[in-house]
Amino acid sequence: MQRDLGLSREQAEARLTAEREATAVEPKARRAAGDAYGGSWFDAGRGRLTVALTADADLGTVRAVRAAGADVRTVEHSARSLDAAKARLDRLDAPAGVSSWHVDPAANTVVVDVVAGERADNDVRRFLRQARDAGPVSVRTVPSAPRTFAAGTVGGDPYYTGNVRCSIGFSVHGGFVTAGHCGRAGAGVSGWDGSYIGTFQGSSFPGDDYAWVSVGSGWWTVPVVLGWGTVPDQLVRGSAEAPVGASVCRSGSTTRWHCGRVLAKNETVNYSQGAVHQMTKTSVCAEGGDSGGSFISGDQAQGVTSGGWGNCSGGGETWFQPVNEILSRYGLTLHTA
Repeated sequence: MQRDLGLSREQAEARLTAEREATAVEPKARRAAGDAYGGSWFDAGRGRLTVALTADADLGTVRAVRAAGADVRTVEHSARSLDAAKARLDRLDAPAGVSSWHVDPAANTVVVDVVAGERADNDVRRFLRQARDAGPVSVRTVPSAPRTFAAGTVGGDPYYTGNVRCSIGFSVHGGFVTAGHCGRAGAGVSGWDGSYIGTFQGSSFPGDDYAWVSVGSGWWTVPVVLGWGTVPDQLVRGSAEAPVGASVCRSGSTTRWHCGRVLAKNETVNYSQGAVHQMTKTSVCAEGGDSGGSFISGDQAQGVTSGGWGNCSGGGETWFQPVNEILSRYGLTLHTA
């Protein structure tokens, strides 16, 4: 966080404390907001959670949200209406020039990312017309199309499936979770030393990007994310979901440890292999071989690396598949300290 977010040690520690408090406040504030809920995000400048409320929220609702520990902002559209508009976009066929789309609670709109130079493409223009008919939409330009971060076999501290190298996400009882594009169900997995680890027991990609691998043959699981010498190895104590705006760090076998911020949730990413839904976007960089690796906020597991654009020299954005969805899908239990 000192390197990637430009913070001093004291600032980083203070921010992590504020983010833990905001993460605890969010579910209480959401319940208090009721139908007037318009989304929420962590305000790094104030060190507090901000909750958006529609203009029809009564004074009692506003007071209840503030009593829960959140600041309040008035917006036009509810989170329910924005989510419905985004769901209508999910049913459209997106051309390659459209990178992704998500609900931005602070902007109170659905943001569609278009690859630079593709705005004038006829298919992109048609998609944007349909998107605007679906609800409140704004358009942003991104430098390049998203891609997954698997890689061919090279040295490092990875796991391998055939000639594909990826990174371990989080230990679960009986194995670990990772990205779905790294291997199909039934595929064998070997470790950094070439020895057999186990087998993909479940995998989904595209649509989702998650998988889990059973562990045996002398391998075991531990509730730890590697800090690669940049920071001490991190214990995993839970999987409470960090709010938009919170800091998040990623561990992967290629670029190791990098940090950034949560930029958006429930984003649909339009990879060349097909769309993947319910992703979380971050400002953290990644490169080939980092796929499947851990995203963690403080000591709370967040998700596994899927893909993005850019690199760790020039910067970029990266998406992760939220870990709680993976645990729920496969009936897994996170291994915690």
